Amino acid sequence: MNVLVLKLILAPVIIGSASLAGRKWGSAVSGWLIGLPLTSGPVIFFLSLNHGVDFVMSSVLGTLSGGFSLVAFCLTYAWLAQYFNWVVATIGSLSAFAVVTIFMQNIMVPLFPLYLLVVLAIFLGMWLMPKQTEVLSAETKPGAWDIPVRILIGTGFILLLTEIASLIGPRLTGLLATIPLYTVILTAFAHRLQGSAGAINVLRGLLFGMLAFASFFLALGIVLEHTGLGSAFLVAIMVTLIVQGITLQILPKKTI
Repeated sequence: MNVLVLKLILAPVIIGSASLAGRKWGSAVSGWLIGLPLTSGPVIFFLSLNHGVDFVMSSVLGTLSGGFSLVAFCLTYAWLAQYFNWVVATIGSLSAFAVVTIFMQNIMVPLFPLYLLVVLAIFLGMWLMPKQTEVLSAETKPGAWDIPVRILIGTGFILLLTEIASLIGPRLTGLLATIPLYTVILTAFAHRLQGSAGAINVLRGLLFGMLAFASFFLALGIVLEHTGLGSAFLVAIMVTLIVQGITLQILPKKTI
């Protein structure tokens, strides 16, 4: 129930803040913001309060493994967006996410090698993204209900995920914690309003933000095995903020 309440509180804040940031600073900043472990991090935190270290570490490894699924999602959507509308791109990219998630459910890799592989996949994803194109300055402006609709859609999906989370194990819980809920919403709206370039900018920003996501779970996994819960999350948050600050500096300026 604590996780449910937390997600219901965080969902409007995360989607609304990222949407407003996208309007002010560009679609890539929206993607960069949602690259942070703003939902998967709290999920692991509450698991830590009710389960042992082994259970939590399995969830951490599952969540970090979800990074491969996110990269697959980004690349699939970006390339489909070049030729199809947001509906086709969303269905195709979520299908790619699901396939990789199912595959990774039975692939066990130790924490540090897994982190290196995820980081490698992130950089590979950046390299394979479509070339930068100019975002369309569409005449269609977001309506008054634009952000509220995003929030309602996001909250509905969070409720669904929370209901089924108690029926699955720690690894699948971690994998599902990376479902690109906010990314789907922000990317689809950017695609609809700004064309494929707007969607690709969100996804490119997400890939940069995912470096902080991966670093959070690496730090958390290392420290959690040697110290208390509070210290582990404090160190993980500090590492995340440092990496996130660095990625903002190297985020391509044309996408901001």
